[in-house]
Formats: sequence, structure tokens, C-alpha cells
Amino acid sequence: MSRAVPRSRKALALVAGAAALAAPLALAAPASGAEADPGAYTVTPLRFTVEAGGRSCAVDADLYRPAGADAAHPAPAVLTTNGFGGSKSDGSTAAIGKAFAERGYVGLVYSGLGFGKSGCLISLDAPETDGRAAARLVDFLAGTRAADDGTRVDFVTRDGAGDPRVGMIGGSYGGAVQLAAASVDPRIDALVPLITWNDLAYALAPNAADRSTPGVFKWQWANGFYLIGEGQPLLSPSLDPSRINSLGCLHFVTDACDTVRFLNSGRYPAAESEKMLTYARSVSPVSYLDRITAPTLIVQGQSDSLFNLNEARATYDRLRERGVDTRMIWQSWGHSGGQKPGELDLADPEGSYVGQRVLAWFDRYLRKNAAADTGPAFAWYREGRSGYGTADRVPALSQKLYLSGDGKLVDNRTKVARGSRQYTNWLVPTSHSESSLVGMIGLPDPRPYDTPGTYLGWTSAPLTAPVDLVGAPRATLQVVSPAAERVQDSGDAADKLVLFAKLYDVAPDGTKTLVNRLVAPVRVPDVTRPFTVELPGIVHRYETGHRLEFVVAASDTAYSGNRGVKPVTVVSAPESTGTLSLPLVEGRVG
Repeated sequence: MSRAVPRSRKALALVAGAAALAAPLALAAPASGAEADPGAYTVTPLRFTVEAGGRSCAVDADLYRPAGADAAHPAPAVLTTNGFGGSKSDGSTAAIGKAFAERGYVGLVYSGLGFGKSGCLISLDAPETDGRAAARLVDFLAGTRAADDGTRVDFVTRDGAGDPRVGMIGGSYGGAVQLAAASVDPRIDALVPLITWNDLAYALAPNAADRSTPGVFKWQWANGFYLIGEGQPLLSPSLDPSRINSLGCLHFVTDACDTVRFLNSGRYPAAESEKMLTYARSVSPVSYLDRITAPTLIVQGQSDSLFNLNEARATYDRLRERGVDTRMIWQSWGHSGGQKPGELDLADPEGSYVGQRVLAWFDRYLRKNAAADTGPAFAWYREGRSGYGTADRVPALSQKLYLSGDGKLVDNRTKVARGSRQYTNWLVPTSHSESSLVGMIGLPDPRPYDTPGTYLGWTSAPLTAPVDLVGAPRATLQVVSPAAERVQDSGDAADKLVLFAKLYDVAPDGTKTLVNRLVAPVRVPDVTRPFTVELPGIVHRYETGHRLEFVVAASDTAYSGNRGVKPVTVVSAPESTGTLSLPLVEGRVG
């Protein structure tokens, strides 16, 4: 039954991510137009049975109807769902329905397939399953289908018969499903995906040097979410048989389970590796962005080792190449924490930069306000400085540094000293970047470290003025490792050399900061050839007197590592040495 809800005065902070039946019922019409209480709305629980991915799935949803919305006064709609492991009842998910209903939008908030009281297996936001399920909810908003109890709506603005005016917003798992839905349903008018992925193969087993080669298993993040997913029937008891997989999984589709088990096996023969990469990419935006036409405002977190800024950049670039109106904001918070005062708060979206951008985006594309300013193409959060930085494009690589044989990071090839340096991996991890998941739940984590003898570092001279870095640094490297060379053509990618590249900020007192605890895992395609490494995107100011240190380490506690001991030598000479290119928006490394 419906329940009337007054406008909330409480903070409704949006923190998206993981932690998450038939008589007809007529919706009571609220007071129309001038008689409506601004900000008031009603909430009606609904259930839908939809066909998706060859299965019949129950979808648990709440319909938020703003006061004054009726057939004579229709309103555009906002559709949203939860992050991984959550449900429609999560504070962060329900906050979206409340916030937009208070501002005159119809809200439809639902539990994603396999979560809360919704049925079916977790299919990782596959377009033909999760995307199709969302499209059936768009049918409901269009008035062309009813909920299971017979409820229909006629108060959503339409662009034509069967075509409602609808946008989507949500984070992480609730972000990727927007792209999946828009790829199968062109009726969706606007998207705001927050902190989500472009390519799950890169996200769960990244290779920063070659995405066609199996990457380095991000075992903490991947297994953490796998356990959350498999535990759903215990966390949310349900007798719905569609939520149980009898083919070796408990709660995921079989291909998803097989992928995690394959990554955990530590063996990556070519045929199985190709199958893993193909499946992970088939449920990722990277495989279907060419079908999306909805204007898209991408919001990604700088503090995010699960889905880093490079994921957002890849989606942004591809959509813009195709002429889709796409803007991108790099906020502070992501899956690794990083919430800062003044960031997105749906209780007062007008009071934050990102909130204003979201409202303007929907104002432009859902309310069709041609005067709404959708903002610059690119913006980024600047910690310790007022406001967001903005630009009409993502900054390009603008300065190249060179790896000198004496461990210095120099700004001119002629300054490179001849020399060679070596490190050796152990059979246990000797470097630490993070304990994954703890940032999301606020637990303490030891400071990053590298054990002497198991890494190499190159350090710049102290800066004479501040340097602002915005974007993804890129390194070119050549290493010598006879032990790795002997086994790299074994037919098992697990035999290839693994290393980790990263960038530190070294204070005058020697204190080192690994910016947002981000690293670039690399499974070297061929140790006999130079290779290029794209580091994770960062936004960071290096203050006067500080130094940049570029590090190549043998291992990392958050990732799988090398099979066997593989000593690595790096040789430097003026005519042939590694490089580090930086996207700088202010200052220069001297």
C-alpha cells in the first residue's frame, strides 16, 4: 500500500558501492499542481515479473510519486538500483528516490537481480539480463505494462507512445547497469553512472601493459565481492529458486563463478585465459558502448583501487568519439573511501559542485531545459584548494622524465648516468599498497611499504615550485630477466614476469605517500622487448621541496604475484633508458 512521506530534513549522502506479490491496486492521486505540498511524495512497494536472460525474474521495487504528478501534470522519471550486495532499501539507494521525488521527479528504485528480494542469479550487469530487466521497468514507466498487482502509471512525461522521459543514476554495480540498460533500450534519455567499471577483465585482473595478456589477479577485491555475492541467500533469505544455481555456484551465473575460480587457480593457459577475458568483457561496457546514445555524465572516484579513473576515461573517450554528449567528473571518494566535506549530498545537491552538475544534467535532458548549463567536458576535485578544476579536455602527457642508472629521475636524456640496478622477488609479498575493502568500511590500514632489495626507485630533485598532476602517467620500460625469459613461452601466462609500477610523493623529511594507494600491475608480455605501462589516473599536488619517486616493485599484498623467483635488472644509458611521462596542469619537474 502507499505511504505518504514528507520532505526529509535529514542528510541523504549518496555513497554508492558495496557494503547490498495480486489484486489490482490503484495509486491514490496526490493533490494536483497548486494544491500540492512542494517536496511531498508517496512511496508504493511493487513487484514485477520480468523475462531477462532466458529466465523469469522477480523484481522488488518502490515507486516514488511526487505530489502533484498526475496524467494532466506528468513528470519525468529517475530509475535507480543498488550497488553490489545492497538492495532498494539501502540508505544510499533509497536516498536517490527520496531526493528526486522531493524535486518533482517520479522515482523507481529497485533491487538489482540477485539482491534484496529480487530474484534470479547475479550476472554482473549483463546487458541481456540486467539491462533487459531495467528495460521492462522502463515499460512500466511508459504505462505499457503493469506491476504484478495490476498497478499502472500515467503520470510520467512521454516523448511518444511507449516512450517515457527517464534517466538513470546510481553507483558501482548500480552504475554499470545504466550503461547495460541504455545499450538495449534507446528510450533512456540520460545517464549518471558513478564509480563504475569499463572492463571487468581490467578491473579484476589488470595488466597495465597489455590488455590482451591475462593480468595480475586483484585477489582481495575479487574474492571479497565473490563472497558477498555467494552469501546473498544467507544475508537475504529467499525461497525463490531462481536465486540458486545448481551448476557449481550458489548465487552467480556459472560463467562468473568459473571466472573467479580460474583467476584463483594461478594457472592461465591460453585457451582458458581467452575464455575468461571474453566473458568478463562481454558483461562490461567496453563491449557494448557502441550501442549507447544516451547523454552520459560520468562521475568517478580518485580514491578507488577497484575501478580506477582509467575505467571512466576509457568510457568517456569512446562515447565522445561517437558523438555522444559525455562529460566527466573526478570526485574524491570512491570504493577506497576518500569522502571529503562538500562533496555530493542528495539532501542538498544544490550545495555541492557534483550535485549541481547532476541536477543540471537531468534538468537539461529530462526537463528539456535548453538553458540548463551542463558544465565543462572535464572536472576534477582539488584537495586543499577551493573548488573543482575544469577543462575542455583531459590533460595530455606534457613532460617526459628519464630513469637514470644512479636512481635519479631526471628531466633531460643527457643527464642519464650509465648503470644497472637489480631487484629480486621473494615467494611471499614484500610490498604493500592497501588492504582492499577496508577503505570502504573505514578500518585502519598499514602505510604502504616496499622491502629493500625487492624494488627499484627513481627519485626527482626537490621541486622548486608546486606541480599539479591530473591524469594517468605513462612509463616505458625495458628489463632483463633471464629466469623469466626461459619460461615466458610455456603456454601458461602465469609464467610471465609480474611487476608493479607506482608513483610516490616524498616529503622533505623522507615520508613517502603512495597517492590514493594506487599501483599499476603488469604481466610483462615479452621481457626481451620494451613495454609501456599506463599507471592509474591520479590527481595530486606535489608541493615545493617534495620529490617524485617512480617505483617498480616485485609484488603487492593485494595481488597475486610471480610464479617462482625471477631476478630483474634495469639498465640505463643516455641513448637507451626508461621514461616516465606526466600529465601536468601546473608546474614542471626540474
